[in-house]
Amino acid sequence: MPVTAYDLTGRTAFVTGAASGIGRASAVLLARAGAAVHCADRDARGLDETAALIEDGGGTARTHTLDVTDRARLAEAVAACARLDVMAAVAGIMHSSPVLTTRDEDLDRVLAVNFKGVLYACQEAARSMLATGTRGSIVTTASGAVDTGGPGLLCYGAAKAAVVQLTKTLATEMGPHGIRVNAVAPGWIRTPMTGRHGAEAQARTEAAMARLSPLGRVGPVDAARAGRLAAQARTAAGAG
Repeated sequence: MPVTAYDLTGRTAFVTGAASGIGRASAVLLARAGAAVHCADRDARGLDETAALIEDGGGTARTHTLDVTDRARLAEAVAACARLDVMAAVAGIMHSSPVLTTRDEDLDRVLAVNFKGVLYACQEAARSMLATGTRGSIVTTASGAVDTGGPGLLCYGAAKAAVVQLTKTLATEMGPHGIRVNAVAPGWIRTPMTGRHGAEAQARTEAAMARLSPLGRVGPVDAARAGRLAAQARTAAGAG
């Protein structure tokens, strides 16, 4: 059954980074809200698992195995949506290194995925919505890291700060066309990406992050965060 508060029945959503973590949670909840969801990621196995979760819940999913840094492939996948109502640009990677030892190749890799990949998704979504006259919603994923510096976060934080500026700029350009552009900036969320260093390191990091949170805890990946994305999408999609 659709999540009635965010009814997206008859709408189409596209989610990058949908193979795991926040991207998967977003894709599943958008499907629960009634949207047909196009799931994109370079992890084919993870995409199949996400699609199975959606379909087991009675939803509709289509998968696109791609790297978001490949502009042409991403454009081809977005074009497969006859009408696009929601773009959720979630795909991202993490890299940690002190400023003094950060290599060009590390910075380039993170910027390519976390900024350029989001830029490409936004561009293709906006072009699609303008072409069909869709008053849709584009949602980018920034990070709480843009507000606080932290050791080793140069590449990640800089890319996410660029996403914030992209979002603000695109919102001013697309607003007159009835297209909403917003960013969500999660704090520390328990995902495969944040747990990449193992359970012990994860526990230490989560304890430190929890101390910085007003609620004293870190976030699990669940329907609450994805629900906020769906709420934004519904507000825009209901207008046209």
